[in-house]
Amino acid sequence: MHKLYYGPGACSFVPHAALEIIKAGTGEDFEAVPVKLHKGEQNSPEFRAINPDGQVPVLAVNGKPLTQITAIASYLDAKYPQFQLLPRDAWQRARTLSIMAWMNNTVHPTFTHVFMPFKYTEDKAAQEELKRHNTRLFGEQLKRLESMVQEANPYLMGEKLTFLDLYAVVFLRWGGLAGIDPDSMPSYKSFVDHIAALPPVASALAREAQPLHYFRKAA
Repeated sequence: MHKLYYGPGACSFVPHAALEIIKAGTGEDFEAVPVKLHKGEQNSPEFRAINPDGQVPVLAVNGKPLTQITAIASYLDAKYPQFQLLPRDAWQRARTLSIMAWMNNTVHPTFTHVFMPFKYTEDKAAQEELKRHNTRLFGEQLKRLESMVQEANPYLMGEKLTFLDLYAVVFLRWGGLAGIDPDSMPSYKSFVDHIAALPPVASALAREAQPLHYFRKAA
């Protein structure tokens, strides 16, 4: 059985939902272990022994830890190719990996600068500037995602749901946390509502107990 270490509301939702999709199709269960990031559990000696970087997700495969979303996605796709979480067609597969790399190495770090600017500087004024600047950048990236979902048919890569669709769910919620109203992106919000209503995805959301379209209005 696979064991997934995930942080509720974090990017680990991507493999979390994927494992629920696999479970629904194969009957293979997995163990979901929450790591409460807001309580610093990722920094505990026990978790650091599993992942020295103190990050989620971690997928334990036969007791061996696998880290990083792109690696975990590649593993799950190779083990369960029937779900086509990465497309079979060579060009579509390459495009999917290209977009996922952008999500992982550009969009995701932009939000980290918004939500955890203390990782990059101890200067309080600089932290506020990082938050301001990267909130604007993150909003632009969400608008780019909205343009993508307007071409969805019905999913970002066509007829089959892929890891990209699951990552898109994560980013819209993060936008709300950054103070970006999801109602300002109706196409994107409607798309995420559709993905979130799929029973396996809904199961992962329910386990994480995170509001989907959380929006923190300005005081």
